[in-house]
Amino acid sequence: MSAKRVNLIIKEHSRFYLGLPEDAYFLVKLLESEAEISHTNIFIILKKIRLNDLYYRLAVDFGLPTASMSRVNKNHLSKLASYFKTLIFWPEANKINLNLPLPFHYRYSKVQSIIDCLEIEIEQPSNSVHQALTWSNYKKTNTLKYLISPTPDDIINFISEGFGGRITDKEIVEASNYLNILPPNCDVMADRGFKGIGGLLNKKNCNLIRPPSVQTGTQCTKQEVKESKRIASLRIHIERVIRRLREFCNTR
Repeated sequence: MSAKRVNLIIKEHSRFYLGLPEDAYFLVKLLESEAEISHTNIFIILKKIRLNDLYYRLAVDFGLPTASMSRVNKNHLSKLASYFKTLIFWPEANKINLNLPLPFHYRYSKVQSIIDCLEIEIEQPSNSVHQALTWSNYKKTNTLKYLISPTPDDIINFISEGFGGRITDKEIVEASNYLNILPPNCDVMADRGFKGIGGLLNKKNCNLIRPPSVQTGTQCTKQEVKESKRIASLRIHIERVIRRLREFCNTR
């Protein structure tokens, strides 16, 4: 199949191949002019992200050398990311409430953010200081750590810059831009690892919802057990979002 025919098929089925619905296909032309990246290279990068195609298969599809596929990815991915990151925004409260899943309605109707951290394993840095900063006690390896927040209906509304894996959950909340973007008077759902952020949220009149703390030698009450199960069942949304992010080879 010719490269021209492949381009035509991708354009006709852009949602499947690129992750772009038909009414958003104009973004390809916009990126082509604004970012000065050819539509073929845009197709290669988006198709790689969408379907995780092998570089060999991409090379065959577009009639280009296999070695050039990784160069296209390396040279243009960060530039595309700088444009696409503007699509990550915090929806207005009424929009979040309009799409609030039913399980949130009764007790957690004010939740606008479910936070967790994504850690990505990296090669051990040669610099000893960088080794220490990226060492994750949780993963027992060197990692980069990101704070992720989706709304209850799985729309990602915040991704932090990368931090060394040594940073704690509380520190990443403070060091990232999350608290500046977080609107006042809303609820934030987190797991037990986010100890000590309640005070940070209270400064914005926000409330932290997390499973009750379990102290050594004490037994949870029935009410605490129920509350933990309720929150765990709703936190499946952030787990699903992080799983989607991990599916992309470029973020492993």
